[in-house]
Amino acid sequence: MATAEFGLAVRRWRDQIPPDPARPVAGGVRRAPGLRREELALLAGISVDYVTRLEQGRASNPSPQVVEALARALRLSPDERAHLHQLAGLALPEPGAVPTTIPLAVQRMLDRLVGIPVAVFDASWTLLQANPACVALLGDPESWQGNERNRIWRHFVAPGGVGRYAPQDLAALELALVSDLRATRLRYPADQRLARLVDELRGHSSEFAALWDSGVFAAFDTTVKTIAHPKVGDITLDCAVLTVAGSDLRIMIDTAEAGSPDADRLALLLEPTA
Repeated sequence: MATAEFGLAVRRWRDQIPPDPARPVAGGVRRAPGLRREELALLAGISVDYVTRLEQGRASNPSPQVVEALARALRLSPDERAHLHQLAGLALPEPGAVPTTIPLAVQRMLDRLVGIPVAVFDASWTLLQANPACVALLGDPESWQGNERNRIWRHFVAPGGVGRYAPQDLAALELALVSDLRATRLRYPADQRLARLVDELRGHSSEFAALWDSGVFAAFDTTVKTIAHPKVGDITLDCAVLTVAGSDLRIMIDTAEAGSPDADRLALLLEPTA
């Protein structure tokens, strides 16, 4: 469980990071050194409120993904990263585990995809980061814990929040997801968290188990999905999955055709509220 020292450490490191002049944050004259909470929240892909509660010691049990995101945003050294995990009551990932680090070059690219829903997953399809546009479209993942943060788990075991697909697109997507996870399991045989995820998926979803046992491998293609959003209604989007060599990340990007009603609904959804 995270302690008060965790929040103090985050605040201390935040004060030591020089702000990026290319990414000004509204709010007038900067009165404090380092990053503002808003800037740290944006870099880490979490809400400002959650950063505030962590720093004030009012939030406990941050997930490993949140701690990794903070360590990345704060540009911590390996020793500092280990210390932050310790303060959160978490163990560092074991050697041979699925990597969860987003390289700075990739993060800078992600930061510039403003207005486009983007989610970043590790190779097991566990969510690492969702940008503000993705949160507005699909909901805030801040409270998700454990398998709830896994895209494949949410598709096969806890359906309802992943959109609607045409039957042929749905079948291709499911096969690609399971194939990708099977390939990941082969690359990281020592990752016990990944092994548990696969066992639990097999135990909770006969559909997943059948696809897993088929041994078929398939690649991702662009799919079309429809999100039933309570604010703006149905939004139909093209969903593409990009992979990042080296860091073994999966980047999911949702876009609408320019000038289409879906693009208008997406823009309406992303308008700031008064």
